Amino acid sequence: MKIIWFLVSLVLTLALIFALNSSWPLGGTRIPPLGKFLSPFEGFWQNIEAKDQTLSAELNISGLDEEVSIYVDSLLIPHIFTNNEADLYLAQGFVTAKHRLWQMEFQTHAAAGRISEIIGAGKDNAVLNYDRGQRRLGMVYGAQHALEAMEKDANSKLAVEKYTEGINQYIQSLSYKDLPFEYKLLDYAPEQWTKLKCALLLRSMAQTLNMGDKDIEMTNTLKLFGKETVDLLFPDMENVGDPIVDNTGQWNFNPVTLESVPSALPNELIKLSGKLPPSDPTTGSNNWAVSGSKTANGAPMLSSDPHLNLSLPSIWYAIQLHAPGINVMGVSLPGAPHVIIGFNDSVSWAVTNAQRDLVDWYSIEFRDSTKSEYLLDSNWVKSNIVEERFNVRGQNAFIDNVVYTHWGPVTYDDTYHAEDNLKHHAFRWIAHDESNESLTFYKLNRANNHQDYMEALNHYSGPAQNFAFASTGGDVAMRVQGKFPVRRKDEGKFVLDGRKTSNGWQAFIPNEQNVMYKNPERGFVSSANQYPADATYPYYITASNFEAYRNRRINQVLSALSNAKPEDLMNLQNDNYNLKAAESLPYFLEQVADLANLTEAEKVALDKLKSWDYFNNVDSEGASYYEAWWDALMPMTWDEFRKENVSLSRPTTYHTIKLLKEQPELAWFDRQETPEKENAKALLQAAFRKGVADIEAWKKSKNSTTVPWAEFKDSYIGHLLRIDALSIKIKHGGNHDIVNAHSRTHGPSWRMITSMEKEGVKAWATYPGGQSGNPGSKYYDQFVSHWTSARYYPLAFLRSKEEATSLNHLHLNPSKK
Repeated sequence: MKIIWFLVSLVLTLALIFALNSSWPLGGTRIPPLGKFLSPFEGFWQNIEAKDQTLSAELNISGLDEEVSIYVDSLLIPHIFTNNEADLYLAQGFVTAKHRLWQMEFQTHAAAGRISEIIGAGKDNAVLNYDRGQRRLGMVYGAQHALEAMEKDANSKLAVEKYTEGINQYIQSLSYKDLPFEYKLLDYAPEQWTKLKCALLLRSMAQTLNMGDKDIEMTNTLKLFGKETVDLLFPDMENVGDPIVDNTGQWNFNPVTLESVPSALPNELIKLSGKLPPSDPTTGSNNWAVSGSKTANGAPMLSSDPHLNLSLPSIWYAIQLHAPGINVMGVSLPGAPHVIIGFNDSVSWAVTNAQRDLVDWYSIEFRDSTKSEYLLDSNWVKSNIVEERFNVRGQNAFIDNVVYTHWGPVTYDDTYHAEDNLKHHAFRWIAHDESNESLTFYKLNRANNHQDYMEALNHYSGPAQNFAFASTGGDVAMRVQGKFPVRRKDEGKFVLDGRKTSNGWQAFIPNEQNVMYKNPERGFVSSANQYPADATYPYYITASNFEAYRNRRINQVLSALSNAKPEDLMNLQNDNYNLKAAESLPYFLEQVADLANLTEAEKVALDKLKSWDYFNNVDSEGASYYEAWWDALMPMTWDEFRKENVSLSRPTTYHTIKLLKEQPELAWFDRQETPEKENAKALLQAAFRKGVADIEAWKKSKNSTTVPWAEFKDSYIGHLLRIDALSIKIKHGGNHDIVNAHSRTHGPSWRMITSMEKEGVKAWATYPGGQSGNPGSKYYDQFVSHWTSARYYPLAFLRSKEEATSLNHLHLNPSKK
C-alpha cells in the first residue's frame, strides 16, 4: 500500500512540475509557465525594483575600444561619455536595451508583421491579419532600402553597427531572472538584434506619421456623389489660418513643371471599394522658435511638442551623448541610434508632422488569377511574387504570397480583404524608396549653426516633417522637409490607373524649393500641422487634414509675446483655449435659442455653455457639454457618409462649421433617417439634445451629479499589450484642435523648452511616462504627474565628466577576452 501511495504522490508531483513549467492556451492568449513565472528567485518578483536600488556598476563589455562612463541622474537619464564614436553608439545601444529591450523588440516585431509569433493568431485571426497587413504594406521592403542607404555612408553605417552590437551585448548578458517582465508573462526570450531592426523603427515612425491618405475614400466619394460634391466638401485649400511660411509670392526659384493630366480616373475604372481597416486618429504636433528680440534674456528659445499615440513604455527615451565632436541631449527612439529631437551646445531642433500626401494607390489589372503578369503601358509585365511565412505560435505556419509591381506591393487582393471588395490595389509609398534619415540626425546632433542644419536636412526624405530651429548664434528657422513628388492638379487625390507609368511620380521638388524661411520679421517661426505655404507657392499640394485652429492660437499668443521667459512657452504648450468652440459655439447657441420643451438637463446644459470661458480645463463642465454636442453633431451631419460596405471620409471640422454657418439650407444637412427635411438649425438642435442625453447617461453610469471635462474625457496611457494593470488612468485637459492637443489616447509625447544662451544652453522637459520600461520600477511612470500638471524638469546637460561626480556611475570596460 505504501508503494501505491508513493507512486500516486510521485505521479502527482511530476504532473504538478510539468504543469507549472508548461505554457497553456487560454482563450486568445497563453498562460506562462507558472513555476518559473512565480519563482521568487527568477520569476516576475525579480522585476520589482527597490526604491533605493543603486544604478552604479562596473561591467566588462566586448567590442569597446576604450573605457566608457555612463552617468545616470535622478530621472534615470543616462549621460554617456566616450573617447570615440564607435564606443558612443555601442554604449547607447547597451544602455537603451537595459531600460527598454522588450519595447524595442515588440515594436520591431509589430513593424515587421511578426506579432503572431509571440501571441498567436488571435481571436478570429485578428493578430495574424494585422501581421499580414504589415507585410503587404512592404514595411520590411522599405526598411531594407533604408538599411542599404545607411550602409553606403561610413558615419551612419558605423552608428547602426555599433548600436546593434551594444544591444546584443546586453541581450547576451541576460539570464531568465534578468528578462523584462513581458518576456516572462508571454513566455518567450529576446532574439539577436539586427541592423534591419533599427531601420524598421524609423520606417515604423513613418507609418505612424505618413499613411493618412484618403485616395480610396475620395475615389468612392467621386463615384457616389460626383466631382461637384468633392470640390464643395473637400477643397484643396480651406483658406484659414496662418501658413507655416507666408512668403506672399516671394519664391525665388523656377519651379519644376509637368504636363497636366485628367483630374481623376476615367469613369470605367472608378470602382467602389469596400471598408478599409480602421486607422489611428490623426496625430498632430506643435513647435515654434522665438527670436531673441522677443525674449527676456535676448536668447532665442525653442519649443518641441510632438503629439502621438501615448503608450507605456514611453515612445521616447531621453539621453545625452558626449564624445569628441559631439555633445547632444534630447530624446531617441528606443531601437535606433542618435538623438531625434534635442539640442547641443549650439543648436536645438524640433519636429511636427508635415501632413503631406506621400502615398498613392494604383488599380492593377492582372492577366489571370495567377497574378504572375500585370498590364503596364500596353505590355504584360512579370510580377515579383514574394512568399511570406508567418510562424504563428501554437499552430502551423501560415504562407501568404505578396505580389510586387512597378508601383510597390499589392496590398489588397482576392486573398486579403476580398470580402470588403478591396481588390488589386498596389501601394506606392515614399518610405519604400532608399533614403538615409539616420544621416540627418547624425549631422543634426553635431550641427553648429543654420548652415549645418540646412545641410543635415538635405538627407531627409520621410516622413515629411516641419523642422523648427534655434541657435546660440541668434537664428530661428523653419523648413518643411521631405521628398515631395511634383503633383499635377488633383493627382494623388484619387486611386490612379496602374496600367500607365505616366500616372506615376515624374519628378520631385528640389530640396532648395521646399517651404522654408529664416529670421522672419515677426520674430518667430511656428508649425502645428497647418497648410505649409500661402497660395502663391507654385506647387500643387494635395488635400489633406491640415490643421485649422492650433496654429492660429499659437501665432496669436506668440505675436503678443514680449520679454518672454521659458515659463511663457511652457504655458503655451499647455494652453487649453478652445478656438474652435469660440468661433462656433455662439452660432450654435443662436440655433437652439428658441428650442421648445427643454428638459431640466437641457436647461442646465445651456447655462453651462453660456457661462463657459472656452477653456477645456480639467474641471470644466462647459467643455464636456460642448464636446458631447460636437461628437453628436458630426456623424449626424454627414450621415450620408456612413455606408456599410464602402470606405468614405467626412469633411473636415473647420469646413463643416463653415458650411453650417454659410450654407444652412445645404441639402447635405437633411438627415437620412428622418422623414422631415432638416437644415443646419434643425441639425444643431437634434445634436444638442443627443449630446445632453449622452451626458446624462454618463452621469448615471458614474453616479455623478457633475461632469468635469477630465472625467468625461476619460483619458489613459495604455501599455503596449493593452493590459489594464500596466496602464495608467490620467486627468488632463485639452482635446482635438487645442494647443494642448490631448484626447483620450493621443497627446503630447515629449515637451521640451530650450533657451539658446551663449553662456550655456538651458533646457526643460517632461513626457507622459518614465525612462524605464519595467512596470516594477519607480521610473516606469515617474514623469506622469509632472506632465499632467504642466510641470517640467530641468535637464542636466553636462559639459564634462567633472560636472557628473555626484551622479551614479555605470562604468563599461573593454572585455579582456
